[in-house]
Amino acid sequence: MPAIAITGATGFLGGAICRRLLAEGQPVVALGRDRRKLAALQALGACTVASDLADGPPALAGEIKAVVHCAALSSAWGPRAEFQAANVRGTESALSMARTAGAKRFVHISTPSLYFRFRDQPGMTEDEVLPPPVNDYAATKRIAEELVRTEAALDCIILRPRGIYGAGDTALLPRLLRAATAGPLPLVRGGQAETDLTYVDDVVDAVLAALAAPLNLAERVFNISGGEPLPVRRIAEAAGLRAGTTVRWRKVPATALLGTARILEAAAYLQPARPEPRVTAYGAGLFAFTQTLDLTAARRQLAWTPKIRFEEGLSRTFGAHP
Repeated sequence: MPAIAITGATGFLGGAICRRLLAEGQPVVALGRDRRKLAALQALGACTVASDLADGPPALAGEIKAVVHCAALSSAWGPRAEFQAANVRGTESALSMARTAGAKRFVHISTPSLYFRFRDQPGMTEDEVLPPPVNDYAATKRIAEELVRTEAALDCIILRPRGIYGAGDTALLPRLLRAATAGPLPLVRGGQAETDLTYVDDVVDAVLAALAAPLNLAERVFNISGGEPLPVRRIAEAAGLRAGTTVRWRKVPATALLGTARILEAAAYLQPARPEPRVTAYGAGLFAFTQTLDLTAARRQLAWTPKIRFEEGLSRTFGAHP
């Protein structure tokens, strides 16, 4: 049976996709940089390739029917060169690898950060005119999307999942809880900002739906989320309650918060190591403005809909990692 290759297989989402496919009896080629995690996937039955796509496309043995490209550098801060290497050169390598391996379908994991503006944006659709990128992560993921959109030899689908969380995540909720432990979180505009998160199993379902979708779909870019607009304040307090962390708030005007973030970013840029500031403008914007996604296209074209509501997702997350 032809295999599915997963880049970024040693990451949170990539690993979850590999484990689901293996559990369903699908041959998997797992690519990643963490040899310990690759060994764990190999023990489950995956073929593994230790590879950094920034160094070029690896050769894959055997028949490959599809590639799911999860590998990326996802952060609100960091050197532009590192984002360029991971997100642009990495995507070029993944596309080249897929072509050489004879794959037909290429599923690219992108990001709704491409939509970000410093204003409320409820129910954003995939045909939104994209604003100037808010940071180097968004800028390089936008370039990566353009590479995928213009790929002629592969049938490509782009997914933009919002705020992936679940047991084993080391980024979204852990980062929020660390900030809450360090001090009060900013309460901006009365705490009215909303966002939507996505439990990891729902994203895996979306990837499987994209892999199974007919060739040459009318639409190729799909928003993915839990479909449940959530106040940022509720997210922080609910996660804090599960984790045993007291979440405190301090009222801050939006202009003051954004102004402080930009000053801190400017100061960080002047330092040789460019350390991540305590608050970035992007991070401040997430507390200040509503950013939610419309899921109509994914429901219509991929026959996908989210299943895990936020409270159930939290129970699964903190049940496994109290």
